[in-house]
Amino acid sequence: MSDIYSAPESELTESNAGSQFGSLEQGIAGDYDLRLGSVLSEAWNNTKGAKTTILVAGIIMIVVTMVVSGVCQFVAGMMSSGAEAALFPAILSQVVITLLTTPLTAGMLIIGIRRASNASIRSSSVFDYFGMILPLFICMILVYVMLMIGFLLLIIPGIYLSVAYMFAIPLVVEKNLGPWEAMEASRKAVTKNWFTVFGIVFVTWLAVVISMIPLLIGLIWTLPWALIAFGTTYRIIFGVEQDTLAAE
Repeated sequence: MSDIYSAPESELTESNAGSQFGSLEQGIAGDYDLRLGSVLSEAWNNTKGAKTTILVAGIIMIVVTMVVSGVCQFVAGMMSSGAEAALFPAILSQVVITLLTTPLTAGMLIIGIRRASNASIRSSSVFDYFGMILPLFICMILVYVMLMIGFLLLIIPGIYLSVAYMFAIPLVVEKNLGPWEAMEASRKAVTKNWFTVFGIVFVTWLAVVISMIPLLIGLIWTLPWALIAFGTTYRIIFGVEQDTLAAE
């Protein structure tokens, strides 16, 4: 991709001597072999025995998100007394929802990464990363801001950045990077092979959408597959830390 769509750069000096399947440095340098067909095939094979765990984790995440959203909207409604007065509570409500649900998202993504790395998984892992709630929240907000800027400028920069930043959240957790460092690491690594990463995202997204047609039944297979495909792509690009593989 052209550098005209690139976000400002930062220096990344994190060492990853304890990782398997690759490293952060290799990923940023583009020193990885990512193939759409092999990623999708491997992810499909790894869904066997993992579907129930992943689906239960997804249900937990959805229920918690719905409860948090419902409570925030109720409180926002109580604080509002008119159209103008409703703006601040609505914004505050969205901030709180993002703050409390981003660690759940991180937990889901790590489940996919662990499964792709042949490590055991458990549904309750969605709650494992509330201890990193602040850096995860900051990272998510920064991603939102950059995507808004990208889509406001032109559609193409927004699409580019939405794919380029897709690994920022797990990089905060898994490599212990700061929010901006994680965004830059994700962007630099993905840019080296952007179209392949986009292809993986597009194919899995399309499969999930199509699988929703027959009464959502197909999601039993496509959602775990898509999550593990994400984890497989991450593993190939960045490797996985020993601490992540050992976590229970």
